[in-house]
Amino acid sequence: MAKGITTDELDKLTDVELAAKLQESKEELFNLRFSAVTHRLEDSGRLKEVRRNIARIYTIARERELGIRTAPTAKK
Repeated sequence: MAKGITTDELDKLTDVELAAKLQESKEELFNLRFSAVTHRLEDSGRLKEVRRNIARIYTIARERELGIRTAPTAKK
């Protein structure tokens, strides 16, 4: 069972929130890589999970650019 972010959850985010989530995931990946190099990483599977989350975010963003998916409308 996946512990990461699902595409349904990402699909509900606006473009700004999606960019913030991407930045957050990239920072987490950097920290995980740093921990792995210094031999302090406890869960090595988390690296793979974060990389896949980043790929999901990029996929959603690209599909929105191409018009395959639509961003949620702004709430009134």
